[in-house]
Formats: sequence, C-alpha cells, structure tokens
Amino acid sequence: MEKLSKKAKLYLAFVFVVLYAPILFLVFYSFNSGDSMTNFKSFTFSHYSNVFNDSRLMVILINTIVVALLSALISTIIGTLGSIGIVAIRNRKLRNMVLSLNNILIVSPDVIIGASFLILFTMVGIKLGFASVLLSHAAFSIPIVVLMVLPKLQEMSSSLIDAALDLGASRRDVLTRVILPFIKPGIFAGFFMALTYSLDDFAVTFFVTGNGFSTLSVEIYSMARAGVSLTVNAISGLVLFVTLILVLGYYFIINHQTRTGAHK
Repeated sequence: MEKLSKKAKLYLAFVFVVLYAPILFLVFYSFNSGDSMTNFKSFTFSHYSNVFNDSRLMVILINTIVVALLSALISTIIGTLGSIGIVAIRNRKLRNMVLSLNNILIVSPDVIIGASFLILFTMVGIKLGFASVLLSHAAFSIPIVVLMVLPKLQEMSSSLIDAALDLGASRRDVLTRVILPFIKPGIFAGFFMALTYSLDDFAVTFFVTGNGFSTLSVEIYSMARAGVSLTVNAISGLVLFVTLILVLGYYFIINHQTRTGAHK
C-alpha cells in the first residue's frame, strides 16, 4: 500500500507538472523585457503596463467581465429554479429525460453549440454583439449550474419542507427560508463555475460576437495569429490571476459557510 501511495503521488505530481508547466512558462515570460519567449533578458512590468495603457484592450477586458458577471447571474437564477423544478417532477422517466436534455449542452462540442446559436440569432434577427454573447453564455452555463445545485437538493430531506408547511409556511416561505438557504453552497458553486466558463470560453463566443464587440478570449486568439507577442502573455497572466482570485474566493466562502454551519 505504501508503494502504491508513493506511485500515486508521483503520478499526481507528473499530471500537475504537465498541466501547469506551460501556464507558468507563459506567465514567466510575460515579465521578460525582451520581445520573445526564447531568451529572458530582464524582469519588467512593461508588457502589463502596455495592456493597461491600451484603451481598446481595457474596453475588451470590461466587456469580458460584464458579460461573465451578467451571464453567471442569469444562469444561476434560471439554473437554480430549473433544478428545483427537476426535483419536483414525480415521474422518474420524465425527470431522467429532462436531465438528459440538460446534459446535452455540456457534452456537445462547443463548435456545434456556437454554430447553432449563430443560426438562431440570425433567424430571429438578433444583432451579433453584446446581446448575442450574453445570451449564449447564459444558455450554455445553465446546465452547469443545474449540475452544481442538484446534489444539494437531493441531499435535503423532504421532511424539512413538510415540517415548514405544517407550521403554516407558504410556498414562497419554503423556497426562500428553507430550500434556498440549504442549497446555498451549490448555488455559489454554480455561479463561480458559470463565471469561470464565461471568462474562458472562446469557441461559442467566436461564432456569436460581432463587429465592434469582442472578449479577451477572441482578442487573444486574434493577437496570437498575428505573431508571438508578450502582450498576449501579459493578458493571459491577468486572466489567470482573476481566475485564481475567483477560485480562492469560492473556497473561502464555502469554508466559511461550513464552519458557520458546524458552530450552529
């Protein structure tokens, strides 16, 4: 068992090296005073200052953050209510069918989803830009929120709802004072997952974005096609930093709620 444990640790360490070494390499050269990733000359923040001094890039950064926050909020609300509706379905076959339909967007290739949204927006006359990106991001994030919230709903005993109803609580009171507080960790998890997916998405956004509107993922792709530039490294480093802040914030909130619940 000890040998197996050592092998497992070595394998885990190897996996982490493979996953994170390219990212660290990219971020490391974002501080290079040179103009390539082949020779590190000296440490500098000039590439980051170039990003913040570029008004166009700052507008794109704001676009990305606004779309991510709004789409995460919309998908969290819809996904949470959808999860409650799925659990409320008594017919097992119907419930499984709805869950299967929910999972289609998760397992479907992003290219197919992006092309589908493009066709839909073209047919209904929605102009490609902020609205189309926001709607598509909210749409593909809803199934993720559902998967995050469902386990917490399934953990909740139905006796809690029955007891609340017996004490005279209305359906609204049951939802706001019993169900939502219990599944709050799942809601937070769904929100942060939706936020992360929106920040990272490229394939769907590439199809539904229009002239005059762009997000960081599409802009980084366009810049990378023009040639290797350490400005791309700096932007990627900023995105990685924001993602780490979100992950740490999520774990801080969950750990705080866990400690609070334990004290209660």
